[in-house]
Amino acid sequence: MQDLFIHSLRLRADPSRVVVRPFHIAWASNGQAPSRTERIVAEVLAMSPGAARAQLEIVLKDFEARHWQTRRVFMTRYDEIEAMLKLDGSEIGDEKRQLLGAYFCHEYSYAAAALMNPSAVPHYDQSGMPPGSLRMLMSLRAVGEGHISSVSFREGIITDRNELTLAPEPPFATAADAREADEEHMPEGPVTVYRHRDSTLSGTVIFPITKAQSNGLEDLRICHFRHDDGSEEWIGTYTAYNGSVIQSELLRTRDWRSFDLVPMTGSAARNKGMALFPRKVGGRYMMLGRQDGENIFLHASDDITHWEGGEVLLKPTFPWELVQMGNCGPPIELDEGWLVLTHGVGAMRKYSIGAALLDKDDPSKVLGRTSEALLMAADQDREGYVPNVVYTCGAIRHGDSLFIPYGVADSSVAFAFVPISTLLARMA
Repeated sequence: MQDLFIHSLRLRADPSRVVVRPFHIAWASNGQAPSRTERIVAEVLAMSPGAARAQLEIVLKDFEARHWQTRRVFMTRYDEIEAMLKLDGSEIGDEKRQLLGAYFCHEYSYAAAALMNPSAVPHYDQSGMPPGSLRMLMSLRAVGEGHISSVSFREGIITDRNELTLAPEPPFATAADAREADEEHMPEGPVTVYRHRDSTLSGTVIFPITKAQSNGLEDLRICHFRHDDGSEEWIGTYTAYNGSVIQSELLRTRDWRSFDLVPMTGSAARNKGMALFPRKVGGRYMMLGRQDGENIFLHASDDITHWEGGEVLLKPTFPWELVQMGNCGPPIELDEGWLVLTHGVGAMRKYSIGAALLDKDDPSKVLGRTSEALLMAADQDREGYVPNVVYTCGAIRHGDSLFIPYGVADSSVAFAFVPISTLLARMA
């Protein structure tokens, strides 16, 4: 598309980005023999102080420089083991505690396989921003060992001159944790995870916590939601995947310190690709979805966690989207209406990004849509883990332009700017 500006910056999968995660070993014994956990604990407790110190030094030499507050992480993990096995910590020295914690941790490379499908919102902190600049916050789908998807974040600044600067990633990443987690049983239903008090958002990773999420948190679509009472909340929809079944869930936060992960109910929530409008329309919550895997649906509900039915809003019409289409993130409110970015799949499963405009008061009315793609897989954007794919989970309006972070071939993330006037002029 004319006037589309593709920024030179790219984000790629990075196997060096690692976090310490709990290493889960069976707690219960089989028959009369001690469990593996009990055997490991007994072996460490039987070590002499010198032997335990020597083994701990080996571990710290290998890993202390790679992780933030490694000794504290090991001690925290030990506390969990102590509670589970009802150990008497008063009789166990710090070095053995740390060593025991290390045996029940492992290093996980959370973005080794892929980094893709970003979503962006204005940052909650705009202090110090000069005219024409906007601090933004971006979520990314990071894929690591076992093809497990997690949520990572990056912060940055965009300008009205199509400039983009990302804040440096901190040297260490930390995992958000569920403080009430049960070591023996994966929780079900709503759960709250917390960013570490000393960690930045750019250094925070949200991993699957519940049984429904066990194989991944996929394609978070964030919006800055304004409630009727004037309060603000950041709400994202994502797909929870357990290896065989998917369901749509909500991520909710008011402070970016704690995050509620809330399953949605109803027939419409048993699919993926849902995107929430950033405010109520006509007194009801509104949501886009793709319940039949082919068309974009519009849903309305009085309960933000429960979604039924829906009606077809947009059908594949143009050659670049004939196979199927879906939304590319929460609708963006303009004076002219609700701007919806869409993705379409054409011949050879080639993905493209287009747009549609919905009536502001009645989003079931389609005012226009692009007959040609805004972005498509081409040249350097074709190669990767899944070739010929471009995909975004959410863009930002900044002044007269649209900032679009987008995934490339399920392997990397690129960035584009397009004048909104140009986009609207291309709609029929």
